[in-house]
Amino acid sequence: MIDFLLLASGLAVAGLLSGFLAGLFGIGGGAILVPILISAFPLLGVDPAVVAHMAVGTSLAIIIPTAVRSYRTHSTAGKGNAELLRRWMLWVPLGVIIASLIVGSVSGDVLRVVFAMVALVIAVKMLLNRDSWTLAANLPGERATNGVGFGIGFLSTFMGIGGGNLNNLFMTSFGQSIHQAVATSAGLGILIAIPATFGYIYAGWGLETLPRWSLGYVHLLAAGLVIPFSMLTAPLGARFAHQLSKRKLEIVFGIFLLVVIARMAADVITN
Repeated sequence: MIDFLLLASGLAVAGLLSGFLAGLFGIGGGAILVPILISAFPLLGVDPAVVAHMAVGTSLAIIIPTAVRSYRTHSTAGKGNAELLRRWMLWVPLGVIIASLIVGSVSGDVLRVVFAMVALVIAVKMLLNRDSWTLAANLPGERATNGVGFGIGFLSTFMGIGGGNLNNLFMTSFGQSIHQAVATSAGLGILIAIPATFGYIYAGWGLETLPRWSLGYVHLLAAGLVIPFSMLTAPLGARFAHQLSKRKLEIVFGIFLLVVIARMAADVITN
């Protein structure tokens, strides 16, 4: 009982932190939740073969209410590219659905590698960013943008994130401010997390090795412990983001990603 209470307290703290970061960076919180859940699930008796899948699926379920709360706060501040989100309402979920159909056949190690590699590219871009690194002053045409939306939805489903990491890289590479990118990413998290969660439920449905309190690859108990706390701090992070300068927000985001990558690498090495 004491062990469970300690674990529950740890997940609550993770919820507070992920909610704040979701609002601050528009990332949905998956970048912090996935490594934490990978560490926590073995303590709940989850089969090692499905730990990574459970971590990603559960992270996506947690992102839904957190992203809604975060986006509402950013919208109130007048930020976010609503037109881009409208364009992506079809293409992002399509990428999510296709990824969900194949994720069950992908090993947990592959999920970890994809997560770490993409996060590293984004971290380098944020930390060493220069104005000359932008590819253009404006976002590309509709076809290219739709393709990017599809790709973000596809990769985010494998990584268990709300797409904010990838969208922040995309928008800042095409002349958009980090503040505008973060606000848009919060809305993007909603487009990704809803279909992706159902995809992970479907991918793990009926699997005999899943633990109690599971709905496919979504651990309902862990999600229930994290969600209330993540929703509590998401608006705080969003408000704080608007108080930071463009460069400070980029640096903080880059450092955050490097910490996440190091934590995930440590898990792989110790296991």
